Amino acid sequence: MISGNGQACPGCGRDDLTQAVPAAYLAGRTAVTSRERDMDGDARTVTRRETTALSAALAPVPKGPTYALGCLGVLAGVVALVAFLGWIVMGKAVEVYDDLAGGVGEEGTDPYVTLPSEPGSVPSVLGWISLVALCGAVLVAVVLIRRRNAFARLTRGRQRAEALWARGWYCHRCGTAHFADVPGEDVRPLTLQEFRERVWEAGGYGDLAALQRATG
Repeated sequence: MISGNGQACPGCGRDDLTQAVPAAYLAGRTAVTSRERDMDGDARTVTRRETTALSAALAPVPKGPTYALGCLGVLAGVVALVAFLGWIVMGKAVEVYDDLAGGVGEEGTDPYVTLPSEPGSVPSVLGWISLVALCGAVLVAVVLIRRRNAFARLTRGRQRAEALWARGWYCHRCGTAHFADVPGEDVRPLTLQEFRERVWEAGGYGDLAALQRATG
């Protein structure tokens, strides 16, 4: 329950439903645990992180890069491993084939032995598949690392943003935010988008506020 905290909203002039922005942000981020059944019908405990629209709108930093591409990289890695193992196994099989082919017609061998069709090309195909898949996995890893480093460079000023963000207040009655005791900041109600722009500009990534708009 939200109680008065002495920081009156400049919009409605009341403080009974105002809350510090960090507290409002954290209140909307909860871990929800539930029991689900997998494909085999076995029960398991699943924990998910749920974020309210208000909490997302009050975030002091932009959303980080998604790593859905990582699933493709993992798949490529698995294919590379399986193909490599198949290449080794089939290579051994070709050696056995060559040994048998070399013994047909020699003294002491069965002249009626029938050998399978030439398998020599199979290991070569598996080798190429393994190589291509491995290159794909490495490429995905490089892209993900570059995205992570780019995001880290982009948000290196987040401490300045969080310092301003921590002095913000949110009014649940008006749906607006405002700053308290911040030099150079007018004490007036701000929309969530305006609040985001002020905070993100302090961190040096204010241009992203237009791309990731605040809705709450």
